[in-house]
Amino acid sequence: MIDEKYIDSLKALSEPNRLRLFWLFLHVDECIAVAEAIDIIGETQYNVSRNLKMLYKAGLLNHEKKGKWVFYTLKEQTAPHCKALIDSVRHLPEDDFKEVVKRCLIRLSMRVDGECVIGPDSEIWHSKNASS
Repeated sequence: MIDEKYIDSLKALSEPNRLRLFWLFLHVDECIAVAEAIDIIGETQYNVSRNLKMLYKAGLLNHEKKGKWVFYTLKEQTAPHCKALIDSVRHLPEDDFKEVVKRCLIRLSMRVDGECVIGPDSEIWHSKNASS
């Protein structure tokens, strides 16, 4: 029988914004708040939350609520076929993700003491993103 989580992972990664988000988790090595992901991906709160939840349900991410923020982190994979899938995403050409990496680094630089303190779509985000 085929591992259902593996099939769920393939389905989750088949959508471009989920693939971008997951690629970021593989390369940024940071927890990312939903509010940050909204600005990074440039989608609505509903779409970003839904995409992160699908990655979580597929067993690719962990999540933790801290106060009003929900943070997602990369989940450790142990099954060889899951590790191979993760490696295939990890080795996608970096050029395809330049814009999202730039936006991610800008957004993460807005943290205070390593914590997300600014909600999505803020004036600060727009000014920092426009000046880069």
